[in-house]
Amino acid sequence: MDNRVGLNLLYAQTVSDIDGGWILVNKDQHRQLKSLQEKGSKKEFILLGQTLKYFGYIKFDPCVTDFPEKGCHVIVSAGNNELNFQVKLPNEQMKEGSFKVTRMRCWRQVPVANGTSSPTPAPCSSAKCEVKLELAFEYLMSKDRLQWVTITSPQAIMMSICLQSMVDELMVKKSGGSIKKMLRKRHNGSLHRSESQQAVKSPPLLDSPDPNRDQIVKLSTKLSSVSLRGISASNSANDISGNDFHGNYAFEGIGDDDL
Repeated sequence: MDNRVGLNLLYAQTVSDIDGGWILVNKDQHRQLKSLQEKGSKKEFILLGQTLKYFGYIKFDPCVTDFPEKGCHVIVSAGNNELNFQVKLPNEQMKEGSFKVTRMRCWRQVPVANGTSSPTPAPCSSAKCEVKLELAFEYLMSKDRLQWVTITSPQAIMMSICLQSMVDELMVKKSGGSIKKMLRKRHNGSLHRSESQQAVKSPPLLDSPDPNRDQIVKLSTKLSSVSLRGISASNSANDISGNDFHGNYAFEGIGDDDL
């Protein structure tokens, strides 16, 4: 915040997020913020804003999830190394919870046509056919229980990008690097990350207990190498493009005491 241009941009973004309801404030906090704004104390305004709930989060449009129940309406926010869910249950009750990035073993985004997930859906024969996007991540609910959580949203790709960005930052920090110096190079349309991230070993593999999922992702030694195991012997890694799947090097095994 020592840079004047950067300070002004961050200040404008913070004001916009508060006015838009992306950052939650109570009456006392609102009074303090208004006082700082009237004084022109932009830096102090931002510092106070950083202590507020959802500061720095990206809030997505309302969408649908299958957690905790299928067909629940949800507002998803990404930030602080987590996906935050504000879920409206069938009984109209609102619930809030967060999914930590470090507990996501992997995730995928695929188009959905006629209620069927497929990386290469068949062409629609009906004019009313609507193709939707789906983001699904495998989450470590307890010490030995992995569960897939699915979000159906036109912004699924953006959510996936946010997840990847948070994982990248975590890996840079773990390798002793600086977020400001995080190097990204585009070569032939692909994104290459620092060697420190590529050298990190893949997380331990856990078998998913859910037999109803047709595809289970196992992490290998590289993000580009993903193998699939399904219920049917006909399933193979060639059936699905590896670009639809993202292995999470920041995945951490946890115990029941950590939940």
